[in-house]
Amino acid sequence: MKSFPMFIKTTNRDVVIAGGGEQAAQKARLILKTDAQIVLLAPELDAELQAMVDQGRAVQDESAPSVAQFETAALAFIATGCPAHDAALHALAKAARCPVNVVDRPDLCDITTPSIVDRDPVVVAIGTEGTAPVLARQIKTQVERSLAPSLGGLAAFAGRMRAEVSRRVPRDNRRAFWRWVFSDKPRQQWTSGAEAHAISTIKRAMDAGGAFSQDTAGSIALVGAGPGARDLLTLRAVERLQEADVIFYDRLVCEEVLELARRDAERVFVGKHVGAHSWPQERINEVIVAEALKGRRVVRLKSGDPGIFGRAAEEMEAARASGIDVEIVPGITAACAAAAAGGVTLTERGTADTLVLATGMAREGAPLPDTLRHAGPGTTLALYMSVAQAGRLSDQLIADGLPADADVLIGSSVSKAAEQMISTTVGALAQTLEAWQIKGCAVLLITWPANVERVEQAVPTYAKPVLQIA
Repeated sequence: MKSFPMFIKTTNRDVVIAGGGEQAAQKARLILKTDAQIVLLAPELDAELQAMVDQGRAVQDESAPSVAQFETAALAFIATGCPAHDAALHALAKAARCPVNVVDRPDLCDITTPSIVDRDPVVVAIGTEGTAPVLARQIKTQVERSLAPSLGGLAAFAGRMRAEVSRRVPRDNRRAFWRWVFSDKPRQQWTSGAEAHAISTIKRAMDAGGAFSQDTAGSIALVGAGPGARDLLTLRAVERLQEADVIFYDRLVCEEVLELARRDAERVFVGKHVGAHSWPQERINEVIVAEALKGRRVVRLKSGDPGIFGRAAEEMEAARASGIDVEIVPGITAACAAAAAGGVTLTERGTADTLVLATGMAREGAPLPDTLRHAGPGTTLALYMSVAQAGRLSDQLIADGLPADADVLIGSSVSKAAEQMISTTVGALAQTLEAWQIKGCAVLLITWPANVERVEQAVPTYAKPVLQIA
């Protein structure tokens, strides 16, 4: 290493930033994350820096630069934008023995600013000694995905309780106690959003002198895999995949999403296909519960969002009936992904202020649902699993008053390699689906503009030509 990584205390200390423009503001934003007193050396400040002064987050020093201004500073940033001025201020900082960073002048830098993953008080700093800042940012993104956003809260709580743990937990038990807090049930509860439960769990163990039982009960997480692309997963979804002992998935989940899981996690394909469920839902319920009862962390990985036409309610009911903790991790649903891929919005002021998610399918043996009962002016319809019913649905919409030339956006295999985004009309919907040989994995987005009243009309025989937009 040519640079030694370390953390500098900022409490009750000054950080000097020389400059009053955008470069100085960039450094000020970084230091605002700390409790340091920011001193801005500049006769004039841009609007952002002036706001920091007005809000008491920084002070301005308009006096002529001198060694004295740097003598008590923890560190200094030189960012005036003028090479000659920067060099002169660097000399003053060096004379005061103040560690200094000169923006865009690595040859004048004693210190460099790393890429930071902030889970205060947990902070991860990533540096490349100035050789590859883009790589540092890429690594930062990977670390951001692996650390729950709430992890810092658990660390802060542990810090507040440290003295009490030292008083109530025997020395010989403390290391095991803290290992349990940060790697077992308390951490899992905390990062899943159940902070109050995690605190209760920790305090019960403290009351027992640090004694805790290894949690032998398993858990089930119903995780939304989103529309397909793995970079559309939430951070929490990635975390659950990396924690899982066994993952149950179906054909709509991409292989690249499964690659985010632990290498030693068991993967079970449950074989669900539209109209051909080789794994009945009841069997899926049974096996995920059976694995959790073995003490394993189970992930039921579902495309899109588990709570939208994902039969999550049945799996949750089965888990709860067996006393298994169950969690839903939401995902990006197909309607949102299709709208984004097509460059449109699901709602629009003055055109559509209501969004309806509906399906054209029903459970086996049940009558088809009244899919369009909420359709009307000012509504966007997002129709899932409706390709087979497209002709019937488009005829009904036209009969209810939606013009046959109203636009429809078809999203097929959204965000996957085979993605197709096709524009057509209500009148041509069935023909378009047939022409493009779209069978099942598609969402239909139909907007009924607010200014188009319900007027019953005959179903026309003509069809507007279709246009593939992506």
